[in-house]
Amino acid sequence: EDQFEILSDEQRLLPKIYLEHNTPKPDAVNTRHPVDDPYILLVHVTHYNRLMWDNGRTPTVVIEHSVAIDPSIRYSGHIERGITVINGMQKRPRIAGYDIFQHAQHRTPLEAVGMGTEEFGGLGDVPYRDLHRRVAEYRYLFSPIRYTSLPLAVIEAMTIGMPVVALATTELPTVINNGVTGFISCDIDKLIDAMQFLLTNPDEARRIGENARVAAGVRFGLDRFIHDWQHAFALARSNTRYAHVG
Repeated sequence: EDQFEILSDEQRLLPKIYLEHNTPKPDAVNTRHPVDDPYILLVHVTHYNRLMWDNGRTPTVVIEHSVAIDPSIRYSGHIERGITVINGMQKRPRIAGYDIFQHAQHRTPLEAVGMGTEEFGGLGDVPYRDLHRRVAEYRYLFSPIRYTSLPLAVIEAMTIGMPVVALATTELPTVINNGVTGFISCDIDKLIDAMQFLLTNPDEARRIGENARVAAGVRFGLDRFIHDWQHAFALARSNTRYAHVG
């Protein structure tokens, strides 16, 4: 809607792309996307999101995330605790799985990092330039999120060679190969068993983390990301409505 305040009439005739990062809310399957225009290209960041949004008349593509992390950072896992990376978890407790985090924390050693986590005993906000090196010291990453788009923290952890334990929801079942590149389940007790396994088997944690690093490099690499965006720009420019714009 703000295009009418920001762009001129001539600018609004140019190719347009709308980037949607989120899952549909409030309803998972019946929410109509606010963009309903056959001349705008709607880019989703996961196939799950594209499937669940009602996209109306709008053409869609999926461009999955990529991350750029200091290549010198590698998983060590020497701290015998798990870590969860979420901002403001307690302020969106059902979506972010705050209750699941608390339940797991009572059963196994688990820290939290991110904005607002100091309110419940976590590490608080760590500057992004320091975050990955800090996270890499923990044995595994735990994602308790019930319903968001694919968490960047998961991709970042995999990229540095860290095993991930996560709920098998939204896009994650297509990202983590259970028992090979991490552990996923909708059974919280099974996830806690996986956490305890990683704590007592550091060699297996390193092996699974290395599998995750290889998988992340293939799926979330920058070369693929750049290629996908170049393709999206070409699609947007090819729209017949824009053919007369010189």
